[in-house]
Amino acid sequence: MPALRCLVVLFALFLSALPAAARSITDAAGRVVDIPDKVERVLAAGPPASVLVYVLAPEKLAGWVREPKAEEKVFLLPATRDLPTFGQLTGKGGTANIEAVLAAKPDIIIDVGTVNPTYASLADKVQAQTGIPYVLVDGAFARTGAMLRETGAILGVAARAETLAAYADERLAALEKGLADIPEDKRPAVYYGRGAEGLETGLAGSINMEILEAVGARNVAAAAGKGGLTQVSLEQILSWKPDVILAALPKFAKTLKDDPLWAGLEAVKAGRIHATPTLPFGWIDSPPGINRLIGIAWLEHTLYPDAFPAALDEEVRTFFKLFYQVELSDEQIATLLKGAAK
Repeated sequence: MPALRCLVVLFALFLSALPAAARSITDAAGRVVDIPDKVERVLAAGPPASVLVYVLAPEKLAGWVREPKAEEKVFLLPATRDLPTFGQLTGKGGTANIEAVLAAKPDIIIDVGTVNPTYASLADKVQAQTGIPYVLVDGAFARTGAMLRETGAILGVAARAETLAAYADERLAALEKGLADIPEDKRPAVYYGRGAEGLETGLAGSINMEILEAVGARNVAAAAGKGGLTQVSLEQILSWKPDVILAALPKFAKTLKDDPLWAGLEAVKAGRIHATPTLPFGWIDSPPGINRLIGIAWLEHTLYPDAFPAALDEEVRTFFKLFYQVELSDEQIATLLKGAAK
């Protein structure tokens, strides 16, 4: 009997040393990637991926790209607030290194957002260096439902993904229906200002500006051409004559109201300046991920208050419970919507 027990133990050790069963998937870049049949631990390559993994399977998130601020943690599940920070693999702000990636011991790496040869090359490079499957997911806003379903299948949480995707599909269908009744000449020209001075914005085709197009607004910075985020001048903004100014930071919204250099804009004269909500993730971008879905509701109420009369606070409460899995108090909702259209 002791010998038999030894054989059982040795066999169990042998099985544990075998590689996990794998399946092949084709990611958004057309790359065939072998991933474990059961994914338990995920490293996000960038901010949009960290939000997507959080809403689908927070228990599988290995850590954050950047440490959440104290005011952000309040709106996150307690178990995720103090996860380790591994840095960012993608973009200009790439801070993670291969040692950090290996230390995270993820089953897979996921990147969400724009898919092009540059990102595919990075994925191939990191995968070759680490031996960790690296999956690219198309993060275009119009694909919100599909993105949730695809990633949910990868993570093994298809049922939850379908629940969230159904909400997203319904939300975007309601938006399209509401916009159908708004004439083109009633849709505003919008300037979205990032940074303390508000002089960073997104050009035509920027993933950061997708949400403006989704709500039928005209991004005035498209006049400067196509591209991503860029610095612009006040003179350019004055020439674009936006009907509405959205401020990514409250500081910008506050200062431009009293700044004589901005005073000539009709948007400033009419008080059509709105600081965009940012907790726990940006509602317009920062990052340009699944978090933008609640930004749709906020933009509807901000840009078209008569066409979308539903109570914004209840939409926020529903979204946070479903996606972020947190119950909001009335005081918290007031905090989230501070400075927003009512």
